[in-house]
Amino acid sequence: MIVDASINQTTAQRLSVFGSLPDGTVCSSNSARSHRAVPGDTSGLYLLSGGLPEIDGSHGDAVTQFVHDSVMLPEIMAIFSDLTTGVFLDATLGGAGHSVALLNEHPSVSLLGIDQDDVALDAARAVLTSAGHSGRVALRRARFDSVTRVADEEGISSLAGALFDLGVSSPQFDVAERGFSYRFEAPLDMRMDRTQTLSADVVVNTYEVEALADMLRRNADERHAHRIAKAIVAARPIHTTTRLSEVVSAAIPAPARRRGGHPAKRTFQAIRIEVNAELDILPGALRDVIALLAPGARLAVLTYHSGEDRIVKSVMRTAENGDCTCPPNLPCGCGAVRSVIRIRAPRDASKAELARNPRASSARLRVVEKISDGGAK
Repeated sequence: MIVDASINQTTAQRLSVFGSLPDGTVCSSNSARSHRAVPGDTSGLYLLSGGLPEIDGSHGDAVTQFVHDSVMLPEIMAIFSDLTTGVFLDATLGGAGHSVALLNEHPSVSLLGIDQDDVALDAARAVLTSAGHSGRVALRRARFDSVTRVADEEGISSLAGALFDLGVSSPQFDVAERGFSYRFEAPLDMRMDRTQTLSADVVVNTYEVEALADMLRRNADERHAHRIAKAIVAARPIHTTTRLSEVVSAAIPAPARRRGGHPAKRTFQAIRIEVNAELDILPGALRDVIALLAPGARLAVLTYHSGEDRIVKSVMRTAENGDCTCPPNLPCGCGAVRSVIRIRAPRDASKAELARNPRASSARLRVVEKISDGGAK
């Protein structure tokens, strides 16, 4: 893979880590996995911030609680094994596990890391500093659909590679006050960016029945969407995670409650996606990153549920065929120009990883590589 991702001298001097101070318990907003960490290991497979330097701020101790296990790390490392120089984008930085491993392996590569969660950024800053990479990294608090603006502000004209690791981390689920989990009593929140006004409480207590039902179908493929939506509206006001879980569970028929995991799982997923506009912003963000890739650079995306995977597959397919409208068995006559080729890679986590981290079972990996100047279909 030939990569020529340019970055100006000013940007090279500015590639230092920054981010806001912690405002709560450390978690990652972008990855759906966690496992017991190995102290002192900065490979990216396990990252434990317990041995990191103290961070100034009223919640400095929170940083020491961060534990992160990067899903499909060997597969990601293999995909980007040909990195030489340039800027690598981690569009969902979270705990920086993949990024630390890539920077360890490729000493001439710099990192642009994006995350909308201020606490995740602070944890990532500590991890990257401990690993000795602070001089090669710029961290920005932003949603990944802001990547074009962020790259422009950093003086970055092209990327040597990019990674989206979608979902929500196990540490984030396990922090009760963030309101992501039905397992803990907490106020309904679920905001990754805690400065925004839309929260789970607003969704649950203001959406009408049809709006709730549509959200449940769209974001979680919930079969009992209308029953759940009616039950939620009838039970208002609902202000805690446990009360919402009770209402949803009671609305689902008894046979369905006995299979497929916790009966409120899909509802909580759907509300989280709604609050953070996860599916709405994903297609445009992927297209923007593909446009920024240097010739030969690769984009890897890890998804964790069918809605995400459908979007990623669709965007990548369109980029691969140039949105050609011609019959599949005939030469292209519509002038479509493709911008990527598909790269064969393992779709799922290995058996060894699943034994260590069962939550990785939902992960799906897709990869494309940028074509030089586009190509006719």
